[in-house]
Amino acid sequence: MRTVMNPPNPFESQHRDLLEPASHVALQMFEDSPREILSRNDSPDLPFRWSLNPYRGCFHACAYCYARPTHEYWGFGAGTDFESKIVVKREAAALLRRTFEKPSWKGELILFSGNTDCYQPLEASLELTRSCLDVCAEYRNPVGIITKGALVLRDVDLLRRLQQEASVHVFFSIPFSDDEVARKVEPHAPSSRKRFEAMATLASAGIPTGISLSPIIPGLNDEDLPELLARAKQAGAVEAMATLLRLSGSVEPVFMERMAAAFPDRIAKITNRIREVRGGAISQGAFFERHQGTGPYWAMIEQLFEVSRRKVGLSVLRTDTIPNTFRRLGIEQTSLF
Repeated sequence: MRTVMNPPNPFESQHRDLLEPASHVALQMFEDSPREILSRNDSPDLPFRWSLNPYRGCFHACAYCYARPTHEYWGFGAGTDFESKIVVKREAAALLRRTFEKPSWKGELILFSGNTDCYQPLEASLELTRSCLDVCAEYRNPVGIITKGALVLRDVDLLRRLQQEASVHVFFSIPFSDDEVARKVEPHAPSSRKRFEAMATLASAGIPTGISLSPIIPGLNDEDLPELLARAKQAGAVEAMATLLRLSGSVEPVFMERMAAAFPDRIAKITNRIREVRGGAISQGAFFERHQGTGPYWAMIEQLFEVSRRKVGLSVLRTDTIPNTFRRLGIEQTSLF
């Protein structure tokens, strides 16, 4: 698990990886040496500008993960390679500190897990996410986290410090109310029950928490929305958000194959519902259209989410109210003289 190996030849075909069903494969770890740790997001339909991902690939193996195609940039496949060949950025914290020391950095919200989960199993031993959160706390830089990992509880001390001296919001991705269904779609992620328990623990510690119902998979989990929102409120969540399933590029064959194997009696319904809310297509990549659908069925889903959200008293995610608490070390002391 800790062995660092050379990646396979990028010129070799990885098409096989997309065609084979999900299987239990040996976890391999690779190292990346990037020059920067923050990724700038210029998409006009995203509520954040900066994201930080200490890992590429994700052991949680969610069939729907929109980040799968990014693994192909490394010469890997978007299927089992994505969840078994994990790329780590050991110098993440040092790179983040270097960014914070630049005069150009004025302090903005940084989202952890804009691509892959920052609390996937490798984090338990590598502690890359924790070291980056420590730097954010030191500089009082606002943080947002989206995760499926119960491991986030390990860092409650840092999250408390961020909440007291800067700003932090932790969203738990919980798109399924039935753990048996969830296990078929998110095979290596903690159960929904464990995620709600982690949410309740953080909320009781004074950490603002929320639930992400993403992705909504028409015909599979759209009916789960009221129960999930009610359970989130009971666990102490204050915010909620949801987006429609995206099947761009190589995500589509991976998702479709795994859904056909897991839900042979429902795959036709799922496919038809997806096309129904996508105007006959399987996916939509245009800004402001990729995260939501169209048509009567999608309008019904939206209404179900809104009515359920308001009924339990959860607010919608807002990033424009997050204060800029960033401070560069030494600035306050120097200004006293």
